[in-house]
Amino acid sequence: TAAREQLRVGRQTVPLSNTSKVLFPADGITKGDLIRYYQEIAGVMLPYLRDRPLSLARYPEGITGERIFQKNVGRHFPDWIPRAEVDKAGGELCQVLAEKPADLVYLANQASIELHALLSRTGALHQPDQLIFDLDPPGDDRFNDVRTVALRLRAILADDLGLTSFVKTTGSRGLHVEVVLTPQEDFDTVREFARQVAMVLAAAEPGLVTIEPRKAARGDRIYADIMRNGYAQTAVAPYSVRARPGAPVAVPLHWDEVTDPRLSPRGVTIRTIASRLDQLARTGDPWAGMARHRYGLTRPRRLVHGLA
Repeated sequence: TAAREQLRVGRQTVPLSNTSKVLFPADGITKGDLIRYYQEIAGVMLPYLRDRPLSLARYPEGITGERIFQKNVGRHFPDWIPRAEVDKAGGELCQVLAEKPADLVYLANQASIELHALLSRTGALHQPDQLIFDLDPPGDDRFNDVRTVALRLRAILADDLGLTSFVKTTGSRGLHVEVVLTPQEDFDTVREFARQVAMVLAAAEPGLVTIEPRKAARGDRIYADIMRNGYAQTAVAPYSVRARPGAPVAVPLHWDEVTDPRLSPRGVTIRTIASRLDQLARTGDPWAGMARHRYGLTRPRRLVHGLA
């Protein structure tokens, strides 16, 4: 029998299986490539995952096969994989955490292509420390409008509400605009604030933006989705791969990149991430200093009422 594969990652030996399995058939990208990506990105990615319970989008048969969205830690997961108890209606979940490179390698070996993180941390699971606006276009050809909406939203947050925001591609079709919070208010309160901001945005750009949750009622407008700001909802993690052809990656951006019409929501892939990281070595991490821009919502809430 063939020797069982394993990989030494830090102080941990991670067993591997079927590393030659093709997960992205159009691109010939294998599970081994995915494992290598998560091992190499760990130093950049892990700070954004610290203390955040994860949900895993697993594709054991590749992206054309079944998607398994896994919240609970698998029974077969080894003891060294960290985990956290997360309350839910009628019980609790035991969700995985990623604290070290070996954790990411283990999850990649489970064909966890996508990692989705909670907007709160283990110390205060019911008080989010992130607020996310998910700008979702009706089609792949509308990304220029997504850029316009993101820049308008940034201006409302900064000029009218005094809030610094951060932006990332989702690796799919849209952009996430994020505000970092002091974890002191509950999800319902934060989501209601996000809804009011989205209403101001939609009123400012009525032909371009909608807050209508029903697809049929949106027309061809960009949906300013605030529903991720609910308890135990998730958002795709920075530097997560997406289960789309080309293996695109969700990447933090500098705001001036959003002004560039050449920007693509899937422009960075696991094959081009190295050049992106080289670029950031010159321009700096776009999310550097994020923790210095934490906000309570008492004053912004008062201000947004004045805009309504």
